[in-house]
Amino acid sequence: MDLLSPPVAFHFSVMFVGMVPPVPDMAFQEVSGLESSLETEPVVEGGENRFVHQLPKPAKRGNLKLKRGMTTQASGLVQWCKSTIEGDFAEAIVPKDITVSLLNEKRIPVAVWTVGNAYPVKWTVGGFDAMKNELAVETIELAYTTLVRSV
Repeated sequence: MDLLSPPVAFHFSVMFVGMVPPVPDMAFQEVSGLESSLETEPVVEGGENRFVHQLPKPAKRGNLKLKRGMTTQASGLVQWCKSTIEGDFAEAIVPKDITVSLLNEKRIPVAVWTVGNAYPVKWTVGGFDAMKNELAVETIELAYTTLVRSV
């Protein structure tokens, strides 16, 4: 990547690793929630009054949010969301790994985020409005345990 030309945020891809059946409908309008943070816990040392130690807690991650036009129930992603969220725990939750790639003009990744052990926790359908000429949009929120950036 040329340091003088930063990447654009509208050219990206999302891939689900190990999705059965394969999911060909992975075109998303928006991806957000690629974030990690460390919270700290203050610890006062006995006899030392000049400062307080700030000890790190485990990393905290937000939910990954994927937004796209609604698709049919034949979609592998819709089937996974339905079985996880609407399944009432009749079957075990099956987490998936997801790769989000920011691409350059030649479709070569300039940054890649690997999201580990993700599973759906929220599935939202956007509002309907007869006065607007817009697509029906769904947002899928996924909890995850690991986030690794590469490239």
